Amino acid sequence: MPQELQLQVSPEIAANASLLYEYVAKTVRVSTKLVHKVVILKRSIDARQKAIKVNLKVSVYLIDEKYTEQPIELPNYENVSNKQEVIIVGAGPAGLFAALQLIELGLKPIVIERGKDVRGRRRDLKAINVDHIVNEDSNYCFGEGGAGTYSDGKLYTRSKKRGDVDRILQLLVGFGATPDILVEAHPHIGTNKLPQIIQDIREKIIECGGKVLFETRVIDFVIKSNEMQGIITQNGETISANKLILATGHSARDIFELLDKKKILIEAKPFALGVRAEHPQELIDRIQYSCDFRGEHLPPAPYSIVKQVNGRGMYSFCMCPGGVIAPCATSPGEVVTNGWSPSKRDQATANSGIVVELKLEDFKPFAKFGALAGMEFQKSIEQKAWHLAGGSSVSELAKQTQRVPAQRMIDFTQGKVSASIPKTSYVPGTTSVEMGQVFPGFLSQIMREGFNEFGKSMRGYLTNEAILHAPESRTSSPVRIPRDNFTLEHPQIKGLYPCGEGAGFAGGIISAAIDGEKCALKIAESLAK
Repeated sequence: MPQELQLQVSPEIAANASLLYEYVAKTVRVSTKLVHKVVILKRSIDARQKAIKVNLKVSVYLIDEKYTEQPIELPNYENVSNKQEVIIVGAGPAGLFAALQLIELGLKPIVIERGKDVRGRRRDLKAINVDHIVNEDSNYCFGEGGAGTYSDGKLYTRSKKRGDVDRILQLLVGFGATPDILVEAHPHIGTNKLPQIIQDIREKIIECGGKVLFETRVIDFVIKSNEMQGIITQNGETISANKLILATGHSARDIFELLDKKKILIEAKPFALGVRAEHPQELIDRIQYSCDFRGEHLPPAPYSIVKQVNGRGMYSFCMCPGGVIAPCATSPGEVVTNGWSPSKRDQATANSGIVVELKLEDFKPFAKFGALAGMEFQKSIEQKAWHLAGGSSVSELAKQTQRVPAQRMIDFTQGKVSASIPKTSYVPGTTSVEMGQVFPGFLSQIMREGFNEFGKSMRGYLTNEAILHAPESRTSSPVRIPRDNFTLEHPQIKGLYPCGEGAGFAGGIISAAIDGEKCALKIAESLAK
C-alpha cells in the first residue's frame, strides 16, 4: 500500500522531481532507488514566514508497489435526440453543466444563448477594447461560457461540498483542462485556454443530441396557470418545454425586468461594489513573499485581504496575479471593470476588485423600482462613471467611450485628483477623476479608510503606484430569483428553476456549475414521479 505523507518543502524541491524524490526517500528512510513514484495529491504555498514553503500532500509508491495512472474519463453520455426536452436559458457554467447532467440523466437539453459562440465573441471583445463599441448581446458577460470564459477562469470556491467540486474539476479535465487543477489549492485554467474547453463541452452536447442556439435572446416566457410552457425569442419563435432552467448570469438586466413586468416574484439582493486596483506584480511579490526577487520557482503572488470599516466588510475580490483589467459593460452609456489572467499569469501587473458590502437600506433612493432597486443603484454608478470619464449624451463619438475614471490610491485616500495617470493594463484608457464623484459619500469614505487599513496590514500596498479604476460593480447579482429549498422550483411558477449567479445561488464558475447540476437532478427527479 502506498504511504500518504504531508510535506512542507522549499519551492525549489517542490518544482524539481529529482529533489522531491530525494526528500521523500529521506522522509520514509529508504534509498532513493526504492522510490518508484511520488504522486502529488494537493499543493499550496505557505508564505506566512520569510522562508516560503510549499505544502504537499503526496502518495509514495515504493519499487515493489504497483502504480497505475488512472486517466480522467468522461461519463458515458448517451444520445438523447428523442428524449424529453428541457430548456436552459444561458450557456455559462451553470447552463452548460446543467446540460451535461441532463444528458447523463437521459434528458435532452435545449440551450438558449443570447450571445455568440466563444470564437465569435472575440471580435466583439476587440470592438469594446479598441473601438469602445459595446455589443449588448456579446461581450465579456454574455456569450458562450458566460462571464468566466474571458474574465479569468478561476476555479476556487468556498463550497464545503468537496465531492461536488471534485466532480466539476474532473469533468473540466476530461474536456481538456490541465490535471493540475485537481491538485492546486487555488486552481486556475486561464482565459487563453478556457474557450477551447467550453467549445468542446458544447460539441459534446450537440453530439449527444442536445441543441445549442446562439444569438437567441429570450424576450418572453410562455406561462399558463402558473406553469412554464416555454419561451419566445427575439425572432418571434416559440420554443416549448414545461421545464426551464434560468441560468442567465448576474448581468441579464432585461430578464430581471421581464420577470418584474410579468409579476413573477423576485427580490432585491445585497451585493458588493467598489473599484479595481492595479499594482505592479513585482510590488505584490515583494509584499507577499518578503523578498526582493520572486525567483523562478514561485508563481506570481496573489493576495486576499478583508477589513471591517464602519460596520461593513471591505475586501479583495477576484484577485488576478499577472493579469489585466477588462471593460465589462453590457450596454452603451456605462462602464464596468473586471480582471483576468492568462494561464501563465505572466503579465507585469496584478489587479483585484476592492469592494464594500452593500445593504438593502442603501438602495432606498431607488425604492420606487421595488425588487430592481439594487440593480438601478448599480446602474446609476456605472452611468455616472461613464459620464465622468468622458461620455456624453450629445456626442455620438463620446457615446462609444469605454474609458474609466481612475485615480492613484494615496490620492484617493486624500481626496486629491491625480495629476497624472500612467498607462495601465486597461486597454480602452483612463481619465483622471476624483473617485468621490463616482460613489455615494458613505461608500467613498469607507474605501478611503479601508485602503489606509489595508496599508497597515500589507506594508507597501498603499501607494501611488497603485491605480484605482471605477467601478467594480458586477460582483454578484443585485436580484435574487427565489426557489424552493428542496425542489429548487420557483415558488410561484411550476417548472421554472432559477439557477446560478443570476438567480443569486452561486458565486463563480465552480459553484455555478454545481448549481446547474443540482437543478438538472431535481428536474429528473420531478419527471420520474
